[in-house]
Amino acid sequence: MKDKIEMHSLILMHYSISLTNGTEVESSFGEDPVEVAMGSGILTEGMELALFGLEQGDKQTLTLTPEQGFGMRDEDNIHLMPLSDFPDDLKPETGLVFAFETPNGEEIPGTVLSIKDDQAEVDFNHPLAGQPLVFTVEILDINNAHANITNQ
Repeated sequence: MKDKIEMHSLILMHYSISLTNGTEVESSFGEDPVEVAMGSGILTEGMELALFGLEQGDKQTLTLTPEQGFGMRDEDNIHLMPLSDFPDDLKPETGLVFAFETPNGEEIPGTVLSIKDDQAEVDFNHPLAGQPLVFTVEILDINNAHANITNQ
């Protein structure tokens, strides 16, 4: 009997994320496969749900709603920041994406929307927020040894 993907499975897979117009955002096909531990937070909850029950050798393509992907856009995630908050060697320009450190040390991406006087308008929504995504996976291997230990 083949292993099926469970809550704590370790998976070796290829994946791609595309926009519904066919534009590929990222892909491991043609490169090294990626190893993902289910429940680790690497994948969104919607992406993980798409994997449950799949077996080694399975291929699947699903269209995820924005909520299953990177969530809906939130206007509260757009902030004005003083230009003095940016590193001296990186001048903010419209369209640039910076990694900002939160007070708890986590890094989050922010996209500069505009520059007004001495402030930059920065969008901290995920760049793919609000968009349906086409998620394609090919499951190469499943290791449930860890999953079985944690279920006892």
